[in-house]
Amino acid sequence: NAFRPGDILSSRKGLSIEIDNTDAEGRLILCDALFEASNDKPELIIDFATLTGAARVAVGTELPAFFCNSENVTADLMRASEQSGEPIWRLPLHKPYRHELHSEVADIVNCSSSGYGGAITAALFLQEFIPQGQDWAHFDIMAWNTRHRHGRPKGGEAMGLLAVYDYIKGRYS
Repeated sequence: NAFRPGDILSSRKGLSIEIDNTDAEGRLILCDALFEASNDKPELIIDFATLTGAARVAVGTELPAFFCNSENVTADLMRASEQSGEPIWRLPLHKPYRHELHSEVADIVNCSSSGYGGAITAALFLQEFIPQGQDWAHFDIMAWNTRHRHGRPKGGEAMGLLAVYDYIKGRYS
């Protein structure tokens, strides 16, 4: 009963999704979760996922990549990053790459067939499930330290959480 390349799935938003890459299954679950979260009309949605290896190629193993559709939220997150001492790095939601998600048979394809801009096209895919005007930040994290560092031993790591915690604390306290 597994899905296969070429299958068409329905999302909770009602968009049809052509499956190009079965290894890009996490974004199929996350797109539905983001759509469901937006139904409550929150001020802000923030998600964390180990979504792509492409983000690691872009920024390396010690810098969590994030995408954000709000310049104000981005500026505040970057300030919180400086204050917390935990680096984060914004990658662009470069709209011209949206064509990489075009499908001849569905509303959108789950993964670009190109080997370029994979983290960006994954974030653009997710953005399709965020309503216009909804502030949203997406962290594409490695969640693993490849070496021992002060306060950050080798192994599993919740990258970006300290910066986001400082941001939320500043915004809501």
